[in-house]
Amino acid sequence: MISLGVADIARSTAFYEKLGWSRSPASQDSITFIKLKGMVLGLYARANLAEDAGVENTEPGFSGVALAHNLRSEGEVDKAYVHALSCGATAVKQPQKVFWGGYSGYFADPDGHLWELAHNPFADLDEDGHMTLP
Repeated sequence: MISLGVADIARSTAFYEKLGWSRSPASQDSITFIKLKGMVLGLYARANLAEDAGVENTEPGFSGVALAHNLRSEGEVDKAYVHALSCGATAVKQPQKVFWGGYSGYFADPDGHLWELAHNPFADLDEDGHMTLP
């Protein structure tokens, strides 16, 4: 499970639903659960998540973490990027060929969490879209 601290659970839930992801019936007013392939994304109030971890709830900024969604082709990356922006994401880096030999771009969700959309020609995706490594 990946938990994201968010400023407004309803706003963030609406954003991820616009992306095409579904809110689980197990969700509550204080947390949204979104089932993804092989994992769950949890949207939880940022202040509450900081309190639970025992850390200060500092201003959002680059945390050194980016979530990634790997896709089958450069065209799928472009399509997903445009879709994310149409759902309210903020453009961070337009999809482009990158130094490691792949193709990727970045957007930020409403709370500034970075998402990379990538095509990695060196790692296959199985029939369910999960990345496979040698």
